[in-house]
Parts: sequence; structure tokens; C-alpha cells
Amino acid sequence: MPRVSQDQLEARRQEILGAARACFARHGYEGATVRRLEQATGLSRGAIFHHFRDKDSLFLAVAEDDAVAMVETVARNGLVQVMRDLLDRAMSPDTAGWLGSQLEVSRRLRTDPAFAQRWAQRSAAIAEATRERLIRQRDAGVLRDDVPIDVLAQFLELAYDGLVLHLAMGRPAGDLGPVLDLVEEAVRRPAAKR
Repeated sequence: MPRVSQDQLEARRQEILGAARACFARHGYEGATVRRLEQATGLSRGAIFHHFRDKDSLFLAVAEDDAVAMVETVARNGLVQVMRDLLDRAMSPDTAGWLGSQLEVSRRLRTDPAFAQRWAQRSAAIAEATRERLIRQRDAGVLRDDVPIDVLAQFLELAYDGLVLHLAMGRPAGDLGPVLDLVEEAVRRPAAKR
């Protein structure tokens, strides 16, 4: 029997994650039955759960995958860039799936204490990446220094949460660029002080 390479296993895992993301977004966690996951991935239950222990582990992997990408973007370019990226892709199916997954994470955080406990580490990583980016920006003289870092971080997180909700509700994304400009300007040091 031919051996499957690690690259092939990882490629299959990524295919499953992409299809599962869309399935969870479309049907929610409860509605994404194993049968629907099989249809979405084109794989059998055994093939899916060869890569993931169970449906809960699959959902958490989807959410973690999204969180890792978000942390990388925040660390490089800040949370406002994550919001700009969302606007740029607002009409693509991948973004709709991502938004649906984020809303499902929010719902499960409110209703599933075990999930909330498992998710706390991922949430903390995003918050820490945001905080570290803000500290670097303040040290570089770009960020305003009259507001504590934690307040600026909460402000940006609220703006992000509001954008996700706005897009998830199907509201138009085209006119939000100037709003994100305003969010960014609100955390920057005034030009006269730079």
C-alpha cells in the first residue's frame, strides 16, 4: 500500500477545514450534522474523523485556524488591517464562511462553558498580539500616548466586533473604508505631535 506523505495529509486536512468552515457557517454548529459535513467535504465520516477526533474538534480547528491567521495579520499590520482585509473580501464565499464561523464561535462562547474554556487561549493570543502591536506603534511615536494601551485595544476590539456583525447581517461593505480610516486615526498620534 502506498504511503501518504505529510504534505498530502496536511493538504487533505486543509480541504476538510475549508469545507467544514462553509458548512458550519451555513448551518451553525448544531445544524452541521455529520451527514452535511460528509456532503460538504466529499469524504466519508471515517476520512473526516481520521483527521479530527470529533465534530467539536473539527469546529475548534476551524476557529483556531482563523484565529492563527488573525494573530499573524495583527502582529504584522494591526487589527485595523484585519478589518480592511474583511472589507476587501466581503463578497467572497470564503469570507462569508469565516464570518459565519466567527458568529458561531460567539454563540458557543455564550452557551458552552467547555468550549469557552478551550477558546480562552486563542482569544488571549489575539488580544496579546493586538496589545504588542499597539506598544510597538506607541514606542515608534505613531500611536497616541494620552490613552492607556488597554483602552485602545478594547476600542479596536469593539470596532472589529461591530464590523463582523455588520457584515454578517448582510449590510453593505462598500462604504466602510472611511469608517475604518476614522478608527485608525482615533488611535494615532495627531500629526502635529509626530
